[in-house]
Amino acid sequence: MGPVGSEPVAQTVQTVWTAGGRVRGERRDDVWCFASVPYARAPVGPLRWRPPQPLDGWTGILDATEFGAIAPQAPGAGGLVLPGDPEHQSEDCLTLNVWTPGLDAGGRPVMVWIHGGGFTGGSGAARLYRGDELARRGDLVVVTVNYRLGAFGFLSHGALESTRSPAISGNWGLLDQVAALEWVRDHVAEFGGDPSNVTVFGESAGSMSIGALLAMPQARGLFHRAIMESGPPFAHSLDDARWIGGQVAAVLGLREATRAEWESVPMADLVAAVAALQSLPPAPGRLPLPFLPVVDGVCLARPPYETVLAGRGARVPLMIGTNRDELTLFALNDPQAAALDAALLETWVGQAVPDGSAAPAIAAYRAAREQRGEPVTPRDLWIAMGTDFVFRWPSLRLAAAHRLVEPATFAYLFTWETPAFDGQLGSAHALEIPFVFGHLRQRAVNAFSGGGPAAERLSDQMLGAWSAFARWGDPSLGGGGEWPAWDPVQRSTMVFGNPSELVDAPRDEELAVWEAWAPLAMPR
Repeated sequence: MGPVGSEPVAQTVQTVWTAGGRVRGERRDDVWCFASVPYARAPVGPLRWRPPQPLDGWTGILDATEFGAIAPQAPGAGGLVLPGDPEHQSEDCLTLNVWTPGLDAGGRPVMVWIHGGGFTGGSGAARLYRGDELARRGDLVVVTVNYRLGAFGFLSHGALESTRSPAISGNWGLLDQVAALEWVRDHVAEFGGDPSNVTVFGESAGSMSIGALLAMPQARGLFHRAIMESGPPFAHSLDDARWIGGQVAAVLGLREATRAEWESVPMADLVAAVAALQSLPPAPGRLPLPFLPVVDGVCLARPPYETVLAGRGARVPLMIGTNRDELTLFALNDPQAAALDAALLETWVGQAVPDGSAAPAIAAYRAAREQRGEPVTPRDLWIAMGTDFVFRWPSLRLAAAHRLVEPATFAYLFTWETPAFDGQLGSAHALEIPFVFGHLRQRAVNAFSGGGPAAERLSDQMLGAWSAFARWGDPSLGGGGEWPAWDPVQRSTMVFGNPSELVDAPRDEELAVWEAWAPLAMPR
C-alpha cells in the first residue's frame, strides 16, 4: 500500500460494520485499506447468470487485510500484470476494496473505479489500481470493484433468460457494478465517505461500463459524477449477443444448452471457451469484443449513446477523454500491423468508412500529419485513424450528446509518450492510469509510464484534476489552470502531456473524416 521499495511503517487494525457483518482492515502510511470486502453473494450454481443477490452475512469478524480471489479469466487477459497482483481465481469474486484517510465522519468525496480488460480480464485489486496514493493526496475515499467477466458476466443465451419479456440478458457484470454502487451508498459513510458525492471512473472496458451506467435505470441516483477514460459507450444488440452465446455453446459442445447444462460447466471450461472465442476473427459486421453490455430492453432499452442523445441518461457532470495513440498497444504483437503496406491500409480503412472514401480519408490524415512533421508510414496512419475511429470520435460524440443536457462536460486528450519498447507505443492505451493513481514511483510501473520531474508534474496535474472533479464537479479547481467545459463548437480540450495545455479542437483536422458521416450532436 505504499510505493514499492518504501520502508514499512507501524500497522494498525480496525473493524467496520458492513452489510454482511464486521470487517477488519489495516492502516499503513496514514491510509486505511479494507481488501476484498463482499458486496453480494457468490454467483455460483443456480446463481450463475442471475442478478447479484444480497449477502447472507457472516459471524465473527471478516479479515479484510489481504486481497482475495479475482474473477475467472485466462492468464494475461487483463493486460499489464505487476508483481503482487492477485492470481487466485474463483466465481466467488464479488468483492470491493476501500482506501480511506480516516474512519471518521469526514464526508469525503468517493471515487469508485471500474477496471478495464475487454470485459474478459482484470481485477479491482491490481497494483496499478491500488487507491492509497489517490486517497491520501486527494483526501478521498477510493473504492475499486471486482465484477463478473467474460461468459460469467456478459453471456446472452435464451436458456438463461426468464420467461418475462423483455428479460435481463447478458448484463450480469453490469448488475454487479450496480450492486457495488448500492453497497457504497449504504456503507461508505462508515469509511469516512459521502454517499451523496460519488464519482464513477474507469478505463477501457471500465469506461464502456460507465457509458452503460449513464443509460441504466437501475444505476440512477447511485453516482453523481462520471469520468470515462478511453472507452466509448459500445454495446451489443440482443441478436448479436445471443449469436455469441450460441458460439460459446458450440465451443463447449453443449447439445441442448439448457440452464442446467450451463450451470454444470466447470469454471475452467468456460474460461477456455472464452479464450478460444477471442482467438477467432470477429464475424463481419459485428464488434470485435465478444462480450459487451447488451441492449436487452431491461438494463439498456437502447444503445447507451442513443439514450444519452435522447436526454434520458444520467444528468451528471462528465469528464471524458482518450490517449493519442490508443491502438499501438493492440498492434504491438500483431504481425499484420507490422507488415502493413499501402494496399492493406486502404483495405482496412475501407471497412470503417463508406464505399469509396478510404483513399480520401487516408490522404487527409497524411496531409495533417505531414504538416505537423509526424511520420506517415502505413502503420502510423492506421494507428492514428484506428485510434480516432474506435476511441476518440465516439467519445466526443458522447460528449456532444451529454452536453445537450449537462453543461459540466469536460474533454481531455492524453499525449505523454511511454519510453517502453524504445518509444514505439507513443501515448498508448492505459498509459494515463498510473498518472491518475499517482503510482509513477512503483518500479514495475515506471518502466511503462516513465519518470522524472516532468512525469511527476503531469501526475500531480492529473491526480489534482480528477480529485477536484470528484469533489466539486470542476477539474479546473485541481491546480492545473483553466479548463472550461467542452462544447461541440469551440471544443476546448485539456491536453495532458509535456507540457500540458488547454487547446481548442486539438488534432481536429483528421476528425473531419469521421464527422462527415457521424456528426456531433449540436445545440438545438
